Amino acid sequence: MAYAIRFHETGGPDVLRREPITVGDPGPGEVRVRHEAVGLNFADTYFRTGLYPAPLPAGLGVEGAGVVEAVGAGVTHVAEGDRVTYTGSPLGAYSTERVMPADSLIRLPHAIDCETAAAMTMRGLTAAYLLRRIHPLTPGDTILLHAAAGGVGLIVCQWAKLLGLTVIGTASTEEKAALARAHGCDHTVLYRQEDVAARVRELTGGEGVPLVLDSIGKDTVAASMASLRRRGLLVCFGTSSGVPPLDAMQLVIHGSLFVTRPALADYIAEPSERDALATELFGHVAAGRIGIRVNQRFALDDAVAAHRALEAGRTTGSSVLIP
Repeated sequence: MAYAIRFHETGGPDVLRREPITVGDPGPGEVRVRHEAVGLNFADTYFRTGLYPAPLPAGLGVEGAGVVEAVGAGVTHVAEGDRVTYTGSPLGAYSTERVMPADSLIRLPHAIDCETAAAMTMRGLTAAYLLRRIHPLTPGDTILLHAAAGGVGLIVCQWAKLLGLTVIGTASTEEKAALARAHGCDHTVLYRQEDVAARVRELTGGEGVPLVLDSIGKDTVAASMASLRRRGLLVCFGTSSGVPPLDAMQLVIHGSLFVTRPALADYIAEPSERDALATELFGHVAAGRIGIRVNQRFALDDAVAAHRALEAGRTTGSSVLIP
């Protein structure tokens, strides 16, 4: 029987429940997808806790990969039997199968399996827009990347090397720092033990970096601003430690800085933009230039344990849920 992980109230991981579902036939512009793997993302916890509001009761998850089992009227870009991936669709990926809008789907090349796709579609497209769309970067530039051993971080480390960039990455433990270095990070800083900004200044001859990619938030925003060179850009693309307080005067004090809080959805809203980023990402992965490791696999039934591990910082790289 088909089932989904849902929640009827916001709160900790224990609010997640397994519930049987009835999956009907797709309507016009829709498809029915049978999941082979579901992406586990820190953003999922934002919906569960209520930081990102959702009408209750609600499903969970915005990333999955699997096989198209049926298509509705008017669907032409995918067909029954196609292997597909998606991210950013309506909540509900934590399920064995679902009916969903066909426009969300991206066909998978033969060289990429569904587990890999579920582990990297959101993270990979995030890395893609961070490096390819949000700020002009040239070979030789140095960037600061927080959470360098995370799912996005490991992809950014590898992609940055293809672009000729130098990466200073932060991590919470030496084990995670070593993982980041193994994926191309040039320098690592243990942000809970070291003065990040002082180390960045040391590594850049006192100048600072033009770009900081910060997915941690409240715990790192001060160090991020202090690490930027004059008129540098702070990209707050995640808030794993909470929403950072931003004082506009601090932007002036640190050198007329810029700051943005982007969302992947706004960089893949247009199908042509999404397809261009996906084509570049899939090309690197299929050719082996960017490696995607699934470091944690949880049964979909174990979503509660998966969320506990995620929030406790016990995961590295990418994680998936297996129906």
